[in-house]
Amino acid sequence: MVSLDKFKDFDLRVGEVISADPLEGSDKLFVLQVDVGGRQVQLVAGLRGHYSEDEIVGKKIVVITNLEPATIRGVESQGMLLAAIDGSDASLLTIDRDVAVGSKVM
Repeated sequence: MVSLDKFKDFDLRVGEVISADPLEGSDKLFVLQVDVGGRQVQLVAGLRGHYSEDEIVGKKIVVITNLEPATIRGVESQGMLLAAIDGSDASLLTIDRDVAVGSKVM
C-alpha cells in the first residue's frame, strides 16, 4: 500500500506528444518529445508495435514529470507516460477533453 502523502509526491501532468522517433536498434522503443507545459521532456517508451509515429504524435497523455531520469539503451528518459497493458496490447492513457498542456492530473 502507498500512502496518500507518498502518492502526492508524484507530479502527473497532461503532456502533448510533439514527436515520436524509433530508437535505433530496437523494434519496441520510441524516443518521444513531449510538451508538458512550459518545457519539453524526452521519454523512451515501448509503444512501437502498438502505435505508429502518426498515431501517437499530437496525443494528449498523462506523464509523471518528476521521476529521476533513467538511461534506456543509451538514451535519457526524463519521465514516464502512463499506459494500460492487457496481455500483449498497450493503450495510452489519453485526455478526452480539451485540457491545457501542463495541467495537473489528480
